[in-house]
Amino acid sequence: MAIIETEATLHEAHRDNHTHRDVNGGWLRPAVFGAMDGLVSNLALMTGVAGGAVSQQTIVITGLAGLAAGAFSMAAGEYTSVASQRELVQAELDVERRELRKHPADEMAELAALYVSRGVEPDLAREVAAQLSKDPAQALEIHAREELGIDPDDLPSPLVAAVSSFGSFALGALLPVLPYLLGATALWPAVLLALTGLFACGALVARVTARSWWYSGLRQLALGGTAAAITYGLGALFGAAV
Repeated sequence: MAIIETEATLHEAHRDNHTHRDVNGGWLRPAVFGAMDGLVSNLALMTGVAGGAVSQQTIVITGLAGLAAGAFSMAAGEYTSVASQRELVQAELDVERRELRKHPADEMAELAALYVSRGVEPDLAREVAAQLSKDPAQALEIHAREELGIDPDDLPSPLVAAVSSFGSFALGALLPVLPYLLGATALWPAVLLALTGLFACGALVARVTARSWWYSGLRQLALGGTAAAITYGLGALFGAAV
């Protein structure tokens, strides 16, 4: 009895802890990329303009224009990219669907051969392939997973990707502009807030990817700070030349 209870406890622990995060969704990558890109690109754009010794109004207009242009560009790019990828997948699924309809025996043999190549006994592989092939929808899903490496029921949404990119880019790009909108008259509050945001984004991403939060945060801080410093230097150089 004690052994049975121990096995049940281990089984429950495995069930409770053996869960995975969604790695196929269409929102995470564009949201993370959009926020980082918004922060870095608008911070670099504003520091570059500020390096040219322009007026505060020019810096604010530049930041707002960069926010709007970048957000729409990111959304359009993500929508087109994900929609094109989805259309390609759908086209390949149509090919597989026709093959299953025209050559069911060949497709079943192909599936059995795949299982055999993975170590399943030939007779058992043929039996499993035959049972899975009885349902056309299930057969399509199995072939899509095995041959294309995709889940037909879990394709990324172009709209979700576009909205995620737009919102995250706009939020990231707003941080460098926000101090000016709140009355700041110098560049350093905008830089400080943007760099803080970069570190926070990097640390937040680490919670999703299971990396060290301080390493991820410092990495984003260093990349964004380097970009801002270079563009400020270029702005000062070109501004003096002009």
